[in-house]
Amino acid sequence: MIKTRKGNKNDIEGVLTLQDSNLFSKMTEEERMNGFVTTPFTVELIEKIIELDGLFVAENEAKEIIAYVYAGSWEYFSQWEIFNYMVSRFDQLSFNNKKITTENSFQYGPICIAKSYRGQGVINLIFEEMRLEFVEKYPISITFINKVNTISEKAHTKKLGWKIIDEFQFNNNTYIGLAFDMTKSVV
Repeated sequence: MIKTRKGNKNDIEGVLTLQDSNLFSKMTEEERMNGFVTTPFTVELIEKIIELDGLFVAENEAKEIIAYVYAGSWEYFSQWEIFNYMVSRFDQLSFNNKKITTENSFQYGPICIAKSYRGQGVINLIFEEMRLEFVEKYPISITFINKVNTISEKAHTKKLGWKIIDEFQFNNNTYIGLAFDMTKSVV
């Protein structure tokens, strides 16, 4: 049985192992067709997101980390330039007839699920764990997906119901911006 929960410091090694096997820069082009993560989080960055209650994990019966998801304020994510660029675009965007701001939204992602657990509903379980934690503070979740990561786009739009609200260029890559209504359960 798969269990989801907030992450803690005991999960760091498992998160790093899962991240390492799914990191874009360490994968072949063929491997990337099954999805990837682009941001390499360090122990220090993981410890900080844990302090902010923004790491969520899924574990199997053997208590191995089989999935993780990050979520946090724009302030936390401002250390990466792509997120500052995304925020700079908010004045052009809306979702469900609401203006998107740094006060009513947060950054979701990355999410990573072990290859052997993909397609089994883990994305819904771990996302719901995160959603329940963040829904009281934020009505909107925002994320981006590299346009070449079609598997992630399909998982988010088809399985979770995210809506594409933007497309932008950054560092010679094309990304889609997505939004999610946090009041909607996904399980």
